[in-house]
Amino acid sequence: MNKTVKLVLLIVGIALIGYGIFMFVTPETSVDLAIVEIEEQDNTNAFIMIGLGVVALIGSLVGGRK
Repeated sequence: MNKTVKLVLLIVGIALIGYGIFMFVTPETSVDLAIVEIEEQDNTNAFIMIGLGVVALIGSLVGGRK
């Protein structure tokens, strides 16, 4: 595999993992009443982004070795 493709996969993998972690940490919606604060979060998209990032990282590290 070309070194440029490996570098692009590495950068994309790191970016996807970072974005997935950011989506995992920040709440989607929140309601703040005087006493109670309610936060709702669906982490499905965050898990997908982290998974794609891991796949891209593995592809960049293993791709092209024989």
